[in-house]
Amino acid sequence: MPEAIRVKVSNRYQIALPSSARKQLNIQAGDRLLVDVQEGMIVLIPEPEDYVEHLTGLHKDVWQGVDATTYLEQEREAWTTSPND
Repeated sequence: MPEAIRVKVSNRYQIALPSSARKQLNIQAGDRLLVDVQEGMIVLIPEPEDYVEHLTGLHKDVWQGVDATTYLEQEREAWTTSPND
């Protein structure tokens, strides 16, 4: 694991991204980053320009061999026939 790079929080609560991180992720001036707090850590994630394109095909392996129409019909049937009826 590479050694962590230190940054300092300014009196305006800003940080500068180290050039090595910017280069690795091809972050340019004006790009937007998502800030996420996970288990006491701040995670910066480059925001995709196009969410649809970015998410297209995500988890497609989960749906391989599944007929979507049949699956939806079974789910809808389950909603209308609950054990409390």
